[in-house]
Amino acid sequence: MDKSIKILCTICARANSEGVPRKNIKELSGKPLIVHTIEKAKKIDRFTNIVVSTDSDEIAQISMRAGAEVPFMRPPELATSKIAKFPALRHALEASEDVYDISYDYIVDLDPTSPLRSLQDIDSCIDLVQKKNVQNVITAMESRKSPYFNLIEKDTNGKIHISKSINPQPTCRQDSPDCYDMNASIYAWKRSALMKNEIPIFLENTELYVMPENRSIDIDSELDFKFVEYVLSTNSK
Repeated sequence: MDKSIKILCTICARANSEGVPRKNIKELSGKPLIVHTIEKAKKIDRFTNIVVSTDSDEIAQISMRAGAEVPFMRPPELATSKIAKFPALRHALEASEDVYDISYDYIVDLDPTSPLRSLQDIDSCIDLVQKKNVQNVITAMESRKSPYFNLIEKDTNGKIHISKSINPQPTCRQDSPDCYDMNASIYAWKRSALMKNEIPIFLENTELYVMPENRSIDIDSELDFKFVEYVLSTNSK
């Protein structure tokens, strides 16, 4: 491991949640949801710092007790449901560089709502962004539905049609082009790619890391919580 390479791990957790109230600190298998991600991050010895970006004092206290750093609070204007995540990430990067007097080479963001990712998933994404010399890495799983076969839309006239057509049109899902569902689990960027692109996802040189479905659940509802709880209890047996 090259200690000269500086990697910032961010975990973004604002106070308000649209789908599930207090989602980021809701108890999952005996501990707050965000703690599952902090504990995984702490096992990755390649991270220079693990920083939680939050506007909540309660989330900050829980995060620090779990071993993360909260050296600043997220500004209120970057903690609303109307704003994208990327301005908050850029703020976290610049604020961390000011606090620790470090210029990071890479930033890896771990969403607290995806607690089932593995250590290998995180390490693999770091390897990809470093060794393949790409701008960024995003994670996804193979899609259950295909826009070429069984994903449909209703147009402005109310007509139902397949979302994406090609010629010849596939007669079974297996004949459709490969499609993926982004799972919002892990993002990795070169510093310049995050800072210079307003929406730094699909860039000129973006790499995809595919995760299995059983590690790709993004918690967004009470049902998701119950399902992840079941998966965790099954894995512990």
